[in-house]
Amino acid sequence: MKKTIITILSLVILIGSFLIFYKNRPLEQKKPVINQTDQQTSTKQNWESKIDDQTAVTVTITPTDILSQSKEWKFSIVMDTHSVELDQDLIKSAILIDDMGKEYKPRNWEGPVGGHHREGVLVFNAIQPMPKSVEIKIKDVGGIQERSFKWDLK
Repeated sequence: MKKTIITILSLVILIGSFLIFYKNRPLEQKKPVINQTDQQTSTKQNWESKIDDQTAVTVTITPTDILSQSKEWKFSIVMDTHSVELDQDLIKSAILIDDMGKEYKPRNWEGPVGGHHREGVLVFNAIQPMPKSVEIKIKDVGGIQERSFKWDLK
């Protein structure tokens, strides 16, 4: 009888240890992909994510389609917070700027409005000719007057 109790306790401790270890293991973190130099001819794009983590709001922007032959350029945007409402109209508060300082307004926002986590795609008309760099500026997110995200294209 004593042997059975010891065996059962050992199994409970073993299973409990496994569950604690499994639950506390570090999650796999995504690493930003380094900007590739030959973006104009590539059909698969791996652009670097830019992150602005000011106040209580984290904004991450990643270009998903900015090829010279594309009709529209797309940028994936993720905004996270636990303290403020993310209800900005990104069509009004975001702007794309080329290397010559010319500004372009977004065509469309493909994603939800509001909440503490927003994820979607901001769409612009493609810029022709292909600029050397582009920058996205977003105003009034989480009490920050302006957040800036820049990529070198050539």
